[in-house]
Amino acid sequence: MRINNNISAMNTYSRLTSAQGAQSKSLEKLSSGLRINRAGDDAAGLAISEKMRGQIKGLNQSVRNAQDGISLIQTAEGALNETHSILNRMRELAVQSANDTNTNSDRNEIQKEMDQLSIEITRIADNTEFNTQNLLNGDLTAKFHIGANKGQNMTLQIGSMTSESLSVNGKAYEAQDVTGTGLSITSRDGKAVKIAYANLAAAAVTDAVEESATYDKDTNTITVTLGQNSSDASTVGTINTTNSRLKSLIEDAASKGDEVFSVSVKTAGTENTALTVKPADFTSALWTEDVSISAPKLGINVSTQGAADEAIKVIDNAITSVSAERSKLGAFQNRLDHTINNLTTTSENLAAAESRIRDVDMAKEMMEFTKNNILNQASTAMLAQANQMPQGVLQLLG
Repeated sequence: MRINNNISAMNTYSRLTSAQGAQSKSLEKLSSGLRINRAGDDAAGLAISEKMRGQIKGLNQSVRNAQDGISLIQTAEGALNETHSILNRMRELAVQSANDTNTNSDRNEIQKEMDQLSIEITRIADNTEFNTQNLLNGDLTAKFHIGANKGQNMTLQIGSMTSESLSVNGKAYEAQDVTGTGLSITSRDGKAVKIAYANLAAAAVTDAVEESATYDKDTNTITVTLGQNSSDASTVGTINTTNSRLKSLIEDAASKGDEVFSVSVKTAGTENTALTVKPADFTSALWTEDVSISAPKLGINVSTQGAADEAIKVIDNAITSVSAERSKLGAFQNRLDHTINNLTTTSENLAAAESRIRDVDMAKEMMEFTKNNILNQASTAMLAQANQMPQGVLQLLG
């Protein structure tokens, strides 16, 4: 019999330590709900489950991205719903104005409402925003990231829905032939527009390289730019067709906006010089006809029976354009609804797979804990018995 090395106690102690370690791990798993709490629990399983976790979080965020996309689309579509209402009212006014039971005075009153409706269409297009991004002015090209990985996105473009884009705006200024001398131009506020004009009386050139007319609303000034067919400024002179061409230039420019217009028409030559028009130099001797520019019509013209009749067709085309845009938005929204359903299903299935790797089976682990607890108690009892075994030596010593 030996007392310095109690092999039985040492063996029992080893078993007790193992049982305590297993019981501690079971407690950790039961308290966390995870089968893998550290890489040492399952190195491969940890790597796989972490990759799955990244995918799951990406899919869940993609669902939120798609939902935000739907909110953006609903914002744009809601604004276009109001644009549709305005266009239908404009069409109603055009049909009313096309009836000759109305006098010119009646049509002028109809035109006033038409102008305001046109302004409102543009205001809606310029001010409809989502998260400070303008939706309806033609600038929006949005990518919705609807997947967990790189490049998994879809692109939405919304066309310009301004009155100008829909062709239901009016000319800011309208040029007309009148009797008398000189050029008469009336601004939007009814005041006379200042004329800046070059001294052409001293020259004798009869053709121009380029012409343009620009209106500055801040200074209330129209600047006329004429060209020449040589680099010598002194050759710039009277142009017999200037007045009628200027009328055309202003009309074309006015159709492009209701505030500032500028347009150029090239004819011949390569040189051109900007000229400033002065009222003192503006005499009937320089012109073959007279021109007047009336106050603006901001909405599509319905001031005559013919114009109103033509406006009906233009407004119908605008309604069709808005309908097409709303239809596209609706289809895009439906697509996003299906995307959300797919992403949600994918995320759920991936979460289930990740759970099988990472999460603990509570019932099974409770069985393990109970077993380890019993082994721990048994090992403790057996260790006490093993520690008593060397006392048998005392009998030999007695």
